[in-house]
Amino acid sequence: MNETYVECLVKKKTPMYMAFLKILSMVLAVCFVLVGFVFIPALILGIVIGVGAYFLYLNADLEYEYLYVDKEITVDKVMAKTKRKRVAVFDVGKMEILAPIKSWHLDNYKNRNDKVVDYSSGEEKQPDKRYVFFYEGSKKVIFEPNEEMVKAIQFVVPRKVFKD
Repeated sequence: MNETYVECLVKKKTPMYMAFLKILSMVLAVCFVLVGFVFIPALILGIVIGVGAYFLYLNADLEYEYLYVDKEITVDKVMAKTKRKRVAVFDVGKMEILAPIKSWHLDNYKNRNDKVVDYSSGEEKQPDKRYVFFYEGSKKVIFEPNEEMVKAIQFVVPRKVFKD
């Protein structure tokens, strides 16, 4: 059997407001717990804010893992390097086009109102390594594969993959 396996991990840039909210929620939780030793409702509020701070902490440190195995691209979200969640699975045969985000090959797709899903680092680097693919006529997926993954996808569907 001829199976191709390529794995790629991309860290998502943490927005400044998320870092601020994470620190603020931790400080508020500690303050309300300390006040809660005197005034019981403040303790309950401190515990609720602490639980919210935990979920903020998980979502502030994100990584996306792309896995290409046998004509399928799987995207997993790794939260704070402790939890893993499968986000999406894409069949390469149902993909319309795969090209760099600023490619001229995507000009025909600019006026479409597809749902945009971003699984990239969220920042424009020099050179920009993000790619876009349109899936089943309903989704525009932005992701950041490595060169080996692009070559593996191009080997399977060469007329749909452009590297510019």
